[in-house]
Amino acid sequence: MASLLKGTLFEIRAQAPAPSKDYHQLLVTDSEVIWRWWKISFRSEFRNVHPGEQVNSHQDFLDNYTLQVHIGVIFGNEVLKYICNLCQHHFDYLDRIPNGLLMYIILFLDLEDIARLSQTSRKFEKVCNSDELWERLVSRYCDTITPEMQALASEVGWKEIFFTNKLQLQKKIRRRRQKFGDTEENLTLGP
Repeated sequence: MASLLKGTLFEIRAQAPAPSKDYHQLLVTDSEVIWRWWKISFRSEFRNVHPGEQVNSHQDFLDNYTLQVHIGVIFGNEVLKYICNLCQHHFDYLDRIPNGLLMYIILFLDLEDIARLSQTSRKFEKVCNSDELWERLVSRYCDTITPEMQALASEVGWKEIFFTNKLQLQKKIRRRRQKFGDTEENLTLGP
């Protein structure tokens, strides 16, 4: 399965912590760790300093404690740990699944399972709480979606619409109508 991962596995850019203004890029490919830096300074002794690059194999990176300390200081220890895992061929395949495919899979789950899945990682939390997912769920379970419901969803979110019962939803739409001066009286919310 690891042979399917080709090219760039991870890339991050950041400015070094203060007082430094240096700029750094870290690129992890399927065979190398590439660290690039640009010295940014107004001091005259650094005016002729060119950008630098250090290319290491995965094993060389794992053996280079000094480089790992620099990476940890600049990008944080979580990034360093993730890069070390990549270099040891411990890949997070779920993290690489496109959001559209994840959403398609999640739509087959029960609501309780969606709630549990959202607690497993930041990526799943983001997808499971996204308006796009809840809009699809509302359209699946609700017979009719009126323009008023869509307008209310743009204010409060589709997840809120999904978990609001019909009477509360009618009340919210009525308040929204009064607030914005809409005159239409009939609501079609489905059975």
